[in-house]
Parts: sequence; C-alpha cells; structure tokens
Amino acid sequence: MSLDEVTKDAIRRMDAAVEKVAADFGGIRTGRANPKILQKITVDYYGAPTPLQQLANFSVPEPRILLINPFDKGSVNQIEKAIRDSDLGLNPSSDGSVIRCVFPELTEERRKDFIKMAKAAAEDGRIAIRNVRRSARDAMQKLEDEGEVGEDEHERATKKLEELTGAHVAQVDKLLEQKEQDLLEV
Repeated sequence: MSLDEVTKDAIRRMDAAVEKVAADFGGIRTGRANPKILQKITVDYYGAPTPLQQLANFSVPEPRILLINPFDKGSVNQIEKAIRDSDLGLNPSSDGSVIRCVFPELTEERRKDFIKMAKAAAEDGRIAIRNVRRSARDAMQKLEDEGEVGEDEHERATKKLEELTGAHVAQVDKLLEQKEQDLLEV
C-alpha cells in the first residue's frame, strides 16, 4: 500500500462519517414536515419488515403537514401503527387511502433535547473522523518504518492528512450549526 492509497482510503472513510452525521441529523425532527424523518421506520408489511420509503410516496403540502400516499392501500393501518409506535412523537391520521402527519410545534424543552441529540451525533462523527486519521497515520508510519517511503514524503502526507481531518470536522460543525438553526426556528 502506498501513501496515496492510504490518503484516498482516509478521504473515503471521512466522507462516509460526514454522510452518516447528515443522515443522523435527517432523523432529528424540527418543527417542519420533512420526509427524511421517516427514514428509519420499518413497517410490518405482510410479515416482512420493510422500510417505509419502499411502501409510499411523500409530499409536504404545508410546512407542518406530511402526506404519506401508500402504493398498497391495504398497508395504511400498518404504516400508521409503525409511525405511531416510533419515538418521533407524531400522531398520524388517515382517510383510508392517505395518511396525514401533523407536526406539532416543538416546546422549548423538546428543542433543547433535539439539540443535545444533534450535538451527540456531531461528536460521534468527529470521533469517527479522528479515528480514521489515527489509523491512516499508523499506516503511514508503518510504511516509513518499513522503508517504503522517505521521511519527507511521510511528513507531507501527514500534513495533508491533518488538513483533510480539519476540513471534514469543519463540515460536521457546519451541519451541526445548520441543524441548530433549524431547531431554534419558531
């Protein structure tokens, strides 16, 4: 393995950590309707746990209303039950063919709880990025110890790795800042 391969692998893994943080943020609800909030919900569809995204279309006709239009009208009750049983705090209602989820206004206490969840997810992402940096550094050091690369090359690669780490941590911080703004919006 070369320094270039180690760096490319580190970039790929750091990008994955940032994407995971963004996905986690999508699951934290704000006062507005957003179909991403339902990403983690699975529905018991004819005995098989099926992701909700595969069973319905979603639309947001108003800022605080999410419409769920199931492909199979027979699955309406199972979808309603899965949403109600989730920890999202939503109470879906249906007319037999379309499910409506009205997003209630967030209380100040609930907003603070969601901000804590967002900060925890961001910190997990930062830790994952630093762990990638550590393993890449170890791989680079091993290459230098084995005589595969020179000291100067190792120094340049380590400096580049630090810059990459800083850039990825900044991306996580920017995502967190945006999520906090969304949560504090009234």
